[in-house]
Amino acid sequence: MGDNVAIMWNFTKMHGAGNDFVVLDGVRQAITMTPERARALGDRHFGIGADQILVVEPATVADADFRYRIFNSDGSEVEHCGNGARCFVRFVHDTGLSDRNPLRAQIATGILVLDEGDDEQVTVDMGITRFEPVDLPFDAAGLASHKEGVDTLYTLPLPATDAPAMPASVEISVVAISNPHAVQVVDDVDSAPVHVIGPAVESHARFPRRVNAGFMQIVDRHNIRLRVYERGAGETLACGTGACAAVAAGIRRGLLDTPVRVQARGGMLTVDWDGRALRMTGPATSVYTGAVDIDKLVFSMALNR
Repeated sequence: MGDNVAIMWNFTKMHGAGNDFVVLDGVRQAITMTPERARALGDRHFGIGADQILVVEPATVADADFRYRIFNSDGSEVEHCGNGARCFVRFVHDTGLSDRNPLRAQIATGILVLDEGDDEQVTVDMGITRFEPVDLPFDAAGLASHKEGVDTLYTLPLPATDAPAMPASVEISVVAISNPHAVQVVDDVDSAPVHVIGPAVESHARFPRRVNAGFMQIVDRHNIRLRVYERGAGETLACGTGACAAVAAGIRRGLLDTPVRVQARGGMLTVDWDGRALRMTGPATSVYTGAVDIDKLVFSMALNR
């Protein structure tokens, strides 16, 4: 490291239903994020550990209060994170960056409206929900498909492997909620081979920007259980956009009625969708605060690789 001046970043560790984050204030301190820095922060063995890194920055558009950026633990930047959005508004309020409520956050694909309630729950207006393959993007050319309700199910062939749990294909709904999602219905999320099928779907050549792979179990018309294998992070304990995508797909297929309670492995989320406005409600929890010498952490990570 030589005589380099330490670059210290203050951070807050947070989680939303077990989906965990390192949150950085890029308003009061200078944050220059790189893939290497994001990977170092997210590493659970040599770094702080998180599914995603969230950065709060000054807005660059007139109708937003702040800009909200999301980096996966593999260093890639993504468009949206619903659980992170709830932590974002709690962080802004707790640290005194703003007392506005609702709060308007600028993300890569538009504006989110976030409302922190008096009951420790945060509600996020999740923005536009789209279902055409081009919106993800998803290459559906030549794939078998059929209608169920108003939804289209696509038969996605999977690569042949030695894994006994790998099927030849899966039936998926495709949903874009800023992030791309491929949702399949399973009989039991506990026994579903998420760590076999999830990576195969997430990195499938039909999804040029990769995809979040959702596994939904229908409990009844107002309750589901859900596991999500997220692009760039692997399976997380909860995925906010994944919960919204699953509910939207289930309603379109005629399997669910709004509102729907989504039991993730890390907690409960509620999704309300009337076919147009989609709102998600759930917890946002601060765990601890700290400071990190970011380049020393990156250097240490490189030595341990």
